[in-house]
Amino acid sequence: MPARTTATDDGPPVATPRTGTRRGTRQDGRPSTSPGRLTELRIRGLGSIDDATLELGTGLTVVTGETGAGKTMVVTGLTLLFGGRADPGRVRAGGKAGVEGRLVLPPESPAWARAADAGADPDDDGSLILARTVSAEGRSRAFLGGRSVPVGVVAELAEGLLAVHGQTDQLRLSRPAEQRRALDRYAGAAHLALLDRYREAHQRWRSLAADLERRHSQARELAQTADVLRHGLEEIAAVAPEAGEDEALDTQAKRLADADALRAAADEARMALVGDVTGDLGGGELPQDATAALAIAERALAGSDDPALVLLAQDLADAVAVVSDVSVQLAGYVADLDADPARLAEVLDRRATITALVRKYAGPGEGLAGVLAWAEDAAGRLAALDVSDEALEALAAARDAARAEVDDLGAQLSAGRRAAAEGFAAEVGAELAGLAMKSARVSFAVDSHPDDPGAEGIDEVALLLAPHPGAPPRPVHKGASGGELSRVMLAIEVVFAGADPVPVMVFDEVDAGVGGQAAGEIGRRLARLARDHQVVVVTHLAQVAAFADTHLVVDKSPDTAAGVTATDIRVVEGEDRVREMARLLSGLGNSDTGQAHARELLAVAAAGRG
Repeated sequence: MPARTTATDDGPPVATPRTGTRRGTRQDGRPSTSPGRLTELRIRGLGSIDDATLELGTGLTVVTGETGAGKTMVVTGLTLLFGGRADPGRVRAGGKAGVEGRLVLPPESPAWARAADAGADPDDDGSLILARTVSAEGRSRAFLGGRSVPVGVVAELAEGLLAVHGQTDQLRLSRPAEQRRALDRYAGAAHLALLDRYREAHQRWRSLAADLERRHSQARELAQTADVLRHGLEEIAAVAPEAGEDEALDTQAKRLADADALRAAADEARMALVGDVTGDLGGGELPQDATAALAIAERALAGSDDPALVLLAQDLADAVAVVSDVSVQLAGYVADLDADPARLAEVLDRRATITALVRKYAGPGEGLAGVLAWAEDAAGRLAALDVSDEALEALAAARDAARAEVDDLGAQLSAGRRAAAEGFAAEVGAELAGLAMKSARVSFAVDSHPDDPGAEGIDEVALLLAPHPGAPPRPVHKGASGGELSRVMLAIEVVFAGADPVPVMVFDEVDAGVGGQAAGEIGRRLARLARDHQVVVVTHLAQVAAFADTHLVVDKSPDTAAGVTATDIRVVEGEDRVREMARLLSGLGNSDTGQAHARELLAVAAAGRG
């Protein structure tokens, strides 16, 4: 079998023996259509869990166990693995917590591209390995595909791979602002795009309005600052320096100041090439031109049959060409050399003027480039400091135009929310009918304030619930009992979850406060979600657990030697599962009556799932 990759305390994952993994079809025989799934989760040193490995199947996986056994640590481990906040308080004393997971993803999954960008590699079987370690001191490290990566990289992957729904999410959805976001999300992609346009327009309007108010209230101070900038720009513009001119002037000034010495050096070099000023060539018929002498030597050697001399003749021919070229350049240099004292004074004056600008407007070591940079920045700042009547009128016009755009987009946004509210409420109501709240009526109150547009639009949105006929609609967090609130929020989660693109969904005791027929309907709905997602549910309800494709039990037992409570996680099937279901139902796993009820419940769930 392939190797499983395990993260060590001090480094990236290494290969260790791998146990069997459930793959293929679901227990009901239907193939999984999920765009990826988590096949394994190993948790070490987290809470009451010393070292446990979860084999996660396709479809619906439920996690049950006694209160305090560590069921929540499964969700904590998943959250930590996918970039969640590391809480050192969860780490066992003196140790280091570690979580590892194996993801099976289709080739077209966007997660592969992000993993490749981070330098991660697939495992031998094509899966993607994630790992996270947390020390008791709070130090955290993340690994992806065998590479150490920033935790933020894993968190980015989680956005497209994992969604965790818990009681915290239910409390969040009870807030009006979250209800508005839920309604916007339900309204669809086009509505969300319109919301983005509104946000940009609103930010632009607020920025222009704040700028106009600032210019009005600080007119005197801004005008004084503008005068200083304007004076500096005028001073620089009067000199009109060009980029690199300071260096060019330095070079030119040095050349003009040393003109006589430079001319003497050039003349001496040129005479050495074009004439025998020392008589070393012997006079008589020998040429007084070094170029001609080199040419004679080249011809003498070129006529030889010796290959070595022929090669030397070629070198001499090259030397003739070089000497001739240098002679011409020296002549041009001497002709162009300017020894005009007036020109030197002009260059020195120009250099002094630019040096004064550098001292005034540039930072240490910046030179003329610093002056030009200051001028560019000052020009931009000056535009924002203009408090002239013309500038204020133009800014007011821009502000009013931006406000008109905000009003237009806000009205469109509000209309979209009102249109979506009816359909959203109807879908949530339909889910509630299946959760033993057939008489409940859900609606949205959309209260618009066009004269006071906010960052998210002109609407205040509230989800209202009338739990029974004759009851007035009230905000859901005020008009619902604990069990009713749980069911309303679960209904909203189910409405959204069906269209959620993430392959792995985790529900952490979202069935709290629910029982009886409603609990069975929760299980039925979670099983329905599991047709297209891998769903992991932490639950205490047998009616939910009965719908599982894979049933995991968290057991705890005191380790008297170590003085701690150890936790184990195991898959239950057959009679073991019946006993666990009986324990959930009655607290007595070995009760014949409880086991009979458990078998009946499993049979009903199997029929309902089919």
